[in-house]
Amino acid sequence: MPASHLHQLIAALPLQRGAGEPLFRQLYAAIKAAILDGRMSPGMQLPPTRDFCRLLAVSRQTVLNAYALLTAEGYLDGAVGRGTFVSRDVPLPAPVPATAPGLLRPLSARGQGVVATMRQVAFHRGPLRAFRVGMPRIDHFPFDVWHRLEARRWRRPDHHFGYSDPAGYLPLRELLCVYLKASRGVQCTPQQIVITSGSQQALFLLSTILLAPGDSAWMESPGYRGASGPLRAAGARVFPVPVDAQGLDVAYGVAHCPQAKLAYVTPSHQMPLGVSMSLPRRLALLAWAAHNKAWLVEDDYDSEYRYTGAPLASLQSLDRAGCVVYVGTLSKVLFPGLRLGYMVAPPALADALVQAKAVMDRHTAIVPQMALADFIAEGHFGRHIRRTRDSNAERRDLLVRGLARELDDQLLCGPADSGLELCAYFRAGHDEETVSRAGLARGIELRPLGHYADPAAGPECATPPGLLLGFAAIPPDEMAHGLRELGRILRGR
Repeated sequence: MPASHLHQLIAALPLQRGAGEPLFRQLYAAIKAAILDGRMSPGMQLPPTRDFCRLLAVSRQTVLNAYALLTAEGYLDGAVGRGTFVSRDVPLPAPVPATAPGLLRPLSARGQGVVATMRQVAFHRGPLRAFRVGMPRIDHFPFDVWHRLEARRWRRPDHHFGYSDPAGYLPLRELLCVYLKASRGVQCTPQQIVITSGSQQALFLLSTILLAPGDSAWMESPGYRGASGPLRAAGARVFPVPVDAQGLDVAYGVAHCPQAKLAYVTPSHQMPLGVSMSLPRRLALLAWAAHNKAWLVEDDYDSEYRYTGAPLASLQSLDRAGCVVYVGTLSKVLFPGLRLGYMVAPPALADALVQAKAVMDRHTAIVPQMALADFIAEGHFGRHIRRTRDSNAERRDLLVRGLARELDDQLLCGPADSGLELCAYFRAGHDEETVSRAGLARGIELRPLGHYADPAAGPECATPPGLLLGFAAIPPDEMAHGLRELGRILRGR
């Protein structure tokens, strides 16, 4: 390259004076990029440092520091009295097709399945508004208490601050044992509990280690799309099983897919229809799993919030064959950003899950686990659940009364005895997607029930069109606004 062209290239190197990044780091990155993309070829001699300083109006020390770093990483060669050269060991860049679309290297079949499935899962974005689903009332959480508990742990670091047990912080697992037995009838020891980074990680771990590619798995339809994603990512053949007023239709699954290796269920509060699985169905499901040596994954995502009577006993409490893995989350009880969940595994499966957890991320962050253990032990957890249960019940009543008063001719409410949201079916022939889009245009979120349907499901899994309406996190004024706008949409105003 002629010297004039080289000088022009150097003078054009991008440097931002006054930026947070030091100038020598910027110069280092700019020269490195020029070498890697071929603008500075192997063997090319760079100007003396004094000329470099003049061309870029920087100090000589800036250039020396950049040269030293590039030399240490093998991009430059040089010696006193000989000059500085682009290393001949740096290969010329391979040509890249100018029109190559998308990824140059395709995702694996599993990767494509993950992306395709999770693209369909709605994520919460933007400010809270009616009628966002799956959100607890965060403004009730005692963040001052939580901050104090975490700060106390940070002030007293001990051996737990190194690598920790993949199963989780033992005092937390011990406290969860006591809590789950008292509130949900779960029978377990601390050694059966594995702390996870939310229930989503638990579902991914279970799908990965319990299923081989090609294995069949029952999935409620309509059902939680965040569970079908991990199943498909594991290469499973997801078989949609319809849900009726008694929960998962076990007889349908047995008749059409008896060879399934796993069934995912939400028996206490079905997502999204809100029904509870009847005792005959629970016993039939357990009998099928025991006979076929299949696994049952019980996702108990919001059982703390039952407003008529005590929480229902878990499916796990009826298990005598060691086939139920109980999955719980603290996102709905505390706050989603905490990312803490847990699995209760049958004794024979617990060690394998611990090892799988270690492979995935070694262990869940330890300080939040410690703070949660203190939060439970000092009674804050129980008080918080009681307080939020009362608050949720008030907002549920507000929504139910509002629907009956303003939209009784348009919507039929489904079960509303538990959870953070309720489903409402259209009385007239509205199109779910059209109503949902109109809601977004008016500043409200209306989740279609069809969002939870499996696209591959047959007519047996069809659900009447309707909406899932969240209420727990929605302030009264915003709820009233949402009801007014929903009424206008459904009446074509």
